[in-house]
Order: sequence, then structure tokens, then C-alpha cells
Amino acid sequence: MPCGQQESGAGAARYVVGVDVGSTMVKCHVYDRAAAVRGSSSRKVESLYPRPGWVELDPEVLWSQFVGVIKEAVQAAGLHMRQVAGLGISTQRATFITWHKRTGKPFHNFISWQDLRSAELVNSWNKSLLLKVIHVIFTVLHFLTGNDRYLAPSFLTFSTQQTSMKLSWVFKNIQEAEEAARKNNCCFGTVDTWLLYRLTKGSVYATDYSNASATGVFEPFTKCWNPTLCNLLSIPMSIYPPVKDTSFNFGSADSEIFGVPIPILAVVADQQSAMFGECCFHPGDVKLTMGTGGFWNVNTGEHLFASGRGLYPLIGWKIGEEVVYLTEGCISDIGTAIKWAQDINLFTNVDETAKMARSIVDSQGVCFVPGFQVSVNDPDLCASFMGLKPSTTRNHLVRAILESVAFRNKQLYDMIVKKIRIPLQTIRADGGVSNNSFVMQMTSDLINKKIEKPVNADMSSLGAAFLAGLASGFWTDKEQLKKLRRIEVVFEPQKDLEEYKPAMDTWLQAMKCSLHW
Repeated sequence: MPCGQQESGAGAARYVVGVDVGSTMVKCHVYDRAAAVRGSSSRKVESLYPRPGWVELDPEVLWSQFVGVIKEAVQAAGLHMRQVAGLGISTQRATFITWHKRTGKPFHNFISWQDLRSAELVNSWNKSLLLKVIHVIFTVLHFLTGNDRYLAPSFLTFSTQQTSMKLSWVFKNIQEAEEAARKNNCCFGTVDTWLLYRLTKGSVYATDYSNASATGVFEPFTKCWNPTLCNLLSIPMSIYPPVKDTSFNFGSADSEIFGVPIPILAVVADQQSAMFGECCFHPGDVKLTMGTGGFWNVNTGEHLFASGRGLYPLIGWKIGEEVVYLTEGCISDIGTAIKWAQDINLFTNVDETAKMARSIVDSQGVCFVPGFQVSVNDPDLCASFMGLKPSTTRNHLVRAILESVAFRNKQLYDMIVKKIRIPLQTIRADGGVSNNSFVMQMTSDLINKKIEKPVNADMSSLGAAFLAGLASGFWTDKEQLKKLRRIEVVFEPQKDLEEYKPAMDTWLQAMKCSLHW
């Protein structure tokens, strides 16, 4: 059947499109009013590694992949582009590009959130006397006022995952960007901003609150780009885009791209989008995404918790007057570690791993410490296997890798319980690794909580579609969205925590041995 003939005419059904531009894949799903997927497409994100530790994306390749998956998904659904009510875009966070305001020409490739080129700058700043002085000043201000706004700067440390240090690197090392910034001709954008700019042929230059707050340069308390931090790092304030609501009419894609103008009705950061897709709308709702990395997000409602090292306050989304805040903790190297294990032939299909782990009673004392990339929490950690024996098999190695995911989940969950002053409610999991029943069951056992897993694990795409659908009137409100949730399985605790204690104690010892390599 030719594209568009399935449903035509004035009464044709309408659909929303959700695109998720992640770290490893660009995925697009076409959703109907029941939030069922009618058509899909995906393409692998091609990362570039021009130097050791550098991770980049070619903006033209990413643009081509983005447009390609939308066209393919709509075609797979047997629809015409004019039947699309709106487009929602979810993107990986803190990956950015700068370009010339007049010509639109980029000064460099996208610099990924995984990129380590700012490591020396980060180490230098974290050891500096100036940062120690800042800590003292804000510790005193927090003590005198009790205002949480001063808590985060009191223990501020820089990391390679933050945009700020890499932006500072750009203006120190790319002369064209520095010169353009001096003449007010430099634009900064995360992936969402660049895609908006390209979709509208340069007529829309904007980001949303969720993406802005994930850069580390945007102050969630004041909801403004942080002038103090920018002055500190010599980053010009003129480069930043206006910040708009998450569910918002950003304009339409130019008709030359898809044949018809398609309304762009939401841009959102991927973790916040997954939170929205999981319908974690209430304070205390918890979302666990296990993809390339692991992300625990807690809805803290109207309250922004600056809760100490290891947890970060974020803006979840802004819709009209409603601003929802989140607290986030992250784990590096979840999907990365599993993909690496597949690349070295520990298994052929990721679906085998849960069965392999269950085929043995334990890992025989073998521990896996994840740390392929510099971890934001453990910058000196190195990836390693410990406890290897002549009797160690592939199954032991695979089980050790999966156990490390569950143990890290337990660590982060305990930190959240200790520091967040909100009773935790439903825990909902998504991301590719949530399809691993061994990891899910072990995590449920360790934290002694039920964990829900949805039918479709691509929650970032669904969240973007939900936000776009609300902006267009495709869906009426969040209560309607909650009724559209479909749960595939609920993991309930089956083993007592004490049964895991010897293995977890051994793993914690392995973590200590892997520090300061």
C-alpha cells in the first residue's frame, strides 16, 4: 500500500512522533491515541574518537540519522507526514556544539558528555585554592541562612561529564569560536538546540529547562544561566539560547524537510523524558533507567533538593506554571560494560546473559568493577575483574558483570533513601538493561522494593511523545496518560538481603582495590 493510503481524508486519524537521540542509538516511534507504537525506526549513533579520551559526533551525520528515522518510522506505520499531529524530541544530555550565528557553520563537532578532553582542567580546578575558598564562603552562607541554594556550591566539584569545563576548553583552544564570541556571533547548543535550529532553517534558537539544567551551567534555583560560574571559567554569557517550556510550540519543521510543516511541540532531556514517559508525576515517584549508564531519578515536586555529593538537583520539566524538580544519581558503565562483554565474545546475544548468570549458584568470588570511563563519583576507579581462578568460566564472568549493576543500584538507592526527605513511592524501570530479568530481580531483592517494568522499554521516546501530545491537545492531561501505561512485569523481592551480603562485601573490597590505579 503506498504511503498515506491507509488512512486518508478529512477524518484521518492523527499520530504523534517521539524521537530519542541517545548516546548509542537514534530511535523514532509513531504513537496512536492509545500510546501504541504504529511504526518504528532506529539507527546506530556513530561516535568519533579523534584522540584518546575524546568522544565526538559529526553534526551532519547526526542530522541525517535524525531525519532518516522519522521518515522511516512514519513510512513503516503506513502513514503520510500530514497525519502527524506533532513531534517530540528527547536527546542525550550535556553533549554540545558551538556555531557561527550568521553563517550557521559549526566551529567543531559535537563534544559528547562522555568526552574526557577537559580532564586536566577538571583536576586543576578541583585542586585549586579558589575552589576551596568558594566552598568555605558557601558553607558559611548555608549555615547562616539555611537556604539550600547555597548547599550545592559549598561542595562544588567539577567533572568531565559537565558541559562547563568542556566549554571553557573550547574557548581556550578554538580561536574561531573565541573570536566569534567576542563579537557576539557564537551560538551554543545541546543536541536539542541544534536539531531545532536545523529543523526550522535557523529561525528557532532555543532549548528547554530540562536540557538546560543538565548542562551544569544553568542554575536550577534561579532558572537562569549561571553568570558567576561563567565568569569563573571565562565563558561569555552571550552564547546561550533562550530557555522555553518543555511542552511548548517551538514552531514547525520546514516543509522542505518532510514535505509538510510538522509542529515541534516538545524538546526534553532523555532522563527527564523517560521519567515523564513512566508517568512519574508525583513527589516520591522513582524512575530507574539502565542504558549506556544507569540513572536513578526521584520526583521531588515543587522542592529542589541540593542533597550533597553523588546526587544532583535538576529541573524535570516545565509546563506552563508547573515546574517539577528531580534529584538524580548516576552510575557509569552499565550498558557499556555489557556491550564490551559481548564484543570480547563472553556471549553472542545479550538475551542469553540472565540464563548464563542463573546457571551457576554464584560468581565463585569473581568480582567485576565497572569504570571504563572516568566515573563522576569515582574519578580514580579502573575497570577490572578480581578473584579469577582456573575454574572461572564465562558464566562466572557474565554473572559478575550483572551483579555489579545490581550492587551499584543498591548503593545509589541507599544514598537516595538517606538524603532525600521524601517517602519513596513506585519504582519504575526502563532502558535496554531493564530487559535483563537477573539484574531486575537482584536489584528488587537488594533494595527490598517492587520494581515495575513497562511493555516498551523505550521510555524517552514515549515521554517526548506524551509532552508533544499534551501541547497539541492530542491527549488532554496527565491523568489520561497514566491510564495508557502498560506494565509487562512487576519484580518483587524474593530473597533476603542477608543472602547477598557476603558477595556484596567481597565486591565492595574489590572496588576499594580498584581505586587510585
